[in-house]
Amino acid sequence: MDAFFAPFEYEFFRHSLIAALLVGMLCGLIGVYIVLRGMSYIGHGLSHAAFGGAVVGFTMNLNYYVGAGAMGLLAALLINQVSKGGKIKSDAAIGIVTTAFFALGVAIISGVRKFTKSFDAALFGNILGVTTDDLWIIAGVTLITGLTIFFMYKPLLFSTFDAETANIFGIRTGRMQLVFSVILTLSIIASMNIVGVTMIAATLVIPAVTARMMTDSFSRMLIYSTAIGAVMGVGGMYASYLFNAASGATIVLFGAAIFCMVGAIYLLRKRRALHEHLHRHGELLHSHPHGHQHEHGHGHPDGAQQEPEQQNRA
Repeated sequence: MDAFFAPFEYEFFRHSLIAALLVGMLCGLIGVYIVLRGMSYIGHGLSHAAFGGAVVGFTMNLNYYVGAGAMGLLAALLINQVSKGGKIKSDAAIGIVTTAFFALGVAIISGVRKFTKSFDAALFGNILGVTTDDLWIIAGVTLITGLTIFFMYKPLLFSTFDAETANIFGIRTGRMQLVFSVILTLSIIASMNIVGVTMIAATLVIPAVTARMMTDSFSRMLIYSTAIGAVMGVGGMYASYLFNAASGATIVLFGAAIFCMVGAIYLLRKRRALHEHLHRHGELLHSHPHGHQHEHGHGHPDGAQQEPEQQNRA
């Protein structure tokens, strides 16, 4: 037991664990909307755009969060504008806009000979280097995102599933999209130093997809995904310490392990339910529980015709 609590003696580990917990909850919460909107690639794309913004910001002597946030938000707005008419799909718009911004950052790094700033933390994550200021920023973004989703729950839900109908009912879907773009960009910027550009997409998607297999309720999916994200962050961080591996990688691997476990249980239950409730009699397929097998017979004499009502019940 002492070995288990030994890492908590170090301040850097306590900071890292809190950061992993908050980022896991944040990504799990916002990831539900990303998955249900069919925009799983957006996290990967905006993180690349934010990386380009961080590089541009450094050359202009701007704060890391200012440069990355401005470019990330600009990329999100451009994606919405490019794909607004429907002629260009959102995945294509994401690929064009975010890759261009990322390429801008790479071009600046390669073109400036005296460029001394290292962006390894943004690319691969550096959770062990989290400062108190970073924790406050992550906590602030998590709080803002949670409050936004709480107070705009119904409009965001409606616009997520059916934007056209929501617009007819008076919901300003354009404003909702702008709000969502802002909190998504903030979430990605806050998470980049923790899991890195290369891993952030998985951190956003894994908790939400795992929760989707556990429930059909949207509200429960939000709760489950947030909880899974928290467990994923804390478990992955602890695994990083035990195995002396990159924190971003271990967080994603821990989440993948949870996904595989839940997926196996989901498939097993689905197969068992199919086996218990579906029976085939010739061309007739009907469903019933096994508990009342003796209340009706299964035999269908040759040539006997099913009554219309019986067929309808089948």
